[in-house]
Amino acid sequence: MEYPSWAWIVFFVVVLIALFVDVAIVNRHSHAPTRRETFLWSAVWVSLALAFNGFIYWMVDSHFDNHTLALTKTKEFFTGYLIELSLSVDNLFIFLLIFGYFKVPKQFQHRVLFWGIMGALLMRMIMIFAGAELVERFHWIIYVFGVFLLYTGIKMFASGDDDEFDIENSRIVSLTTRFIPITREFDGEKFFVRRDGKLMGTLLLLVLIVVEFTDLIFAVDSIPAIFGITTDKFIVYTSNIFAILGLRTFFFLLADLADRFHYLKIALAFILSFIGVKMLLPLVAEMFVRVFGADGNSAFGQFLQRYQNHEFSQTIINISLGVVVSAIALAIIFSIIFPPTESETKELSDRLDDQ
Repeated sequence: MEYPSWAWIVFFVVVLIALFVDVAIVNRHSHAPTRRETFLWSAVWVSLALAFNGFIYWMVDSHFDNHTLALTKTKEFFTGYLIELSLSVDNLFIFLLIFGYFKVPKQFQHRVLFWGIMGALLMRMIMIFAGAELVERFHWIIYVFGVFLLYTGIKMFASGDDDEFDIENSRIVSLTTRFIPITREFDGEKFFVRRDGKLMGTLLLLVLIVVEFTDLIFAVDSIPAIFGITTDKFIVYTSNIFAILGLRTFFFLLADLADRFHYLKIALAFILSFIGVKMLLPLVAEMFVRVFGADGNSAFGQFLQRYQNHEFSQTIINISLGVVVSAIALAIIFSIIFPPTESETKELSDRLDDQ
């Protein structure tokens, strides 16, 4: 689909205004937000994403004069937003680990997260448009994404460890310190300082580089996931960006509620596995038809032919949305009904106390 240029302009204007309000007004002075402030701004960011989804419905319906298409695009955006938001929330556990390891004061964490998000906006734009171009030119890339997501989901099921990123032995830390002289302490909010006439990066700069690097790693998981829902570049990019726009606020919300949603990782593993299988289904159907044929006397063969002809697209979108919503909802419900053990709670509390 070719969206009107003004739709892209509206999106970027909304994002820039939101960032301006967040940085220049609400967080003009670095501070650790209160619980009330965190809950309030979490609601604002989610509401903004939902409002933009309403804009997508109106824009598609009015520009293409197609109610069904407009409804489809809103479902794709909402499903993609939920997936990206859930993956971002899970990845925030790693940010907790990074800030705890470097002992970043809470009043400086906002600054690191802001510039981390700005870098993510640029990196994800490049990766999304490159991925969309690859899918358009080489459709089989979708199957590679599917295998990767299925592998990632199974790996998440098999590993109950959230702390796979080893900061102490991280190559990005050693490479950064090799090429950029880094001080061993913080100097307020500064990323660079002059010592003896020499420009040096502060410890806060090193933290920012590590955060940017980990976000790049996370994008390798999250971007194929959204391509499993749609290859529409406008939907993929806008849902992705709205999911990470409120990442700073969600970080402090998570730090406050981190010990409650311990089943989220299982839900994400299931979602990634489900999307991986969904992306591979057309390939499986094609192979099955080639091997066994699809004559008119076979109900299953007819089903496979109709599936290959995309006759079930609406049903698949509805199923995908239902699976994502149900998995996340069940993860939250089970986390509340079956709270973590004392040892798990103590381990997480110790990690948060380190900050």
